[in-house]
Amino acid sequence: MNSFFVALSAVIPLMIYMGIGLLAQKKEGFTDKIIANFNKLVFHVFLPANMFVSVYTSDVKKTLQPSLVLYCFGGVLAIWLLSFLIIPRFTSDNRKRGALIQLIYRSNFILLGTSIVESLFGPEAAALPMMVAAFVVSEFNVLAVFTLEYYRSNSSGFNLKKILLGCLKNDMIIGAIVGAVFKILPFTLPPLLLKPIITVSRCTTPFALIVLGASFNFQCIMNEWKAIFWGVVAKLFLNPLLFIGGAVLLGFRGKELATIMALAATPSAVAGFAMAKEMDSDADLTGSCVIITSGLSCVTLFLWVYFLNAFGYL
Repeated sequence: MNSFFVALSAVIPLMIYMGIGLLAQKKEGFTDKIIANFNKLVFHVFLPANMFVSVYTSDVKKTLQPSLVLYCFGGVLAIWLLSFLIIPRFTSDNRKRGALIQLIYRSNFILLGTSIVESLFGPEAAALPMMVAAFVVSEFNVLAVFTLEYYRSNSSGFNLKKILLGCLKNDMIIGAIVGAVFKILPFTLPPLLLKPIITVSRCTTPFALIVLGASFNFQCIMNEWKAIFWGVVAKLFLNPLLFIGGAVLLGFRGKELATIMALAATPSAVAGFAMAKEMDSDADLTGSCVIITSGLSCVTLFLWVYFLNAFGYL
């Protein structure tokens, strides 16, 4: 039951933020235009700031475990490639293709991973998911930009140059590049500049969740229940089964396996909704899946922890 409450405590704040957005929508009656403007703020300000801080402040030298990083990085890439090959066989709608691929491979690891591993193994274990996050969060974002740009551009025919230029012009990629440039410079940013950027980046998840809650469309669940069902199954069961199963076969145990589990089994990334909205993907489908996977993950995370612990892997 302790595992269940660990998962529950990780997910409840997400649900509260989304609930605030839903209540605000009911009370204030935000129009689609107002919500779209909120979403632009997330996509063009908060997410680039978050990406900048993630790259600029990353320091993994002391805790670097090459085998764990390589497996996590390669595993995310493998799940993305599988999704890229399989999803187009189930739908011909490019907007749904991009949305589902992003939903399946991309998780809320940056938000939930550290708290889950720390709850299972204590504060000293938090360094592992933070170290992995320094690599895979950037991978998440780059793959998401490429995927959504690919299916947006592909609506008028495949054009690699257009796709790559679209990726390079993406605000999140620009944020990462600027962060990398400042990181390699021989001086550090003064606190007067860095502190406000960090503060803005910390607002990303709460504000994105509130906007997601305000955008919730119950009718979408009714209309797209098949796509949502398979997206949720793939995210919470198939993805973790492949990811965790491979890790067990390769001998990962304890804190390392818990980090891999947190990467694979946490719900779909909140940032995916803002990206889908701004990059002409299926934002309603994305938002519905993020909300449902967030709600169900307190149960599925408990089950993953329970069974891995029962077999002596954790």
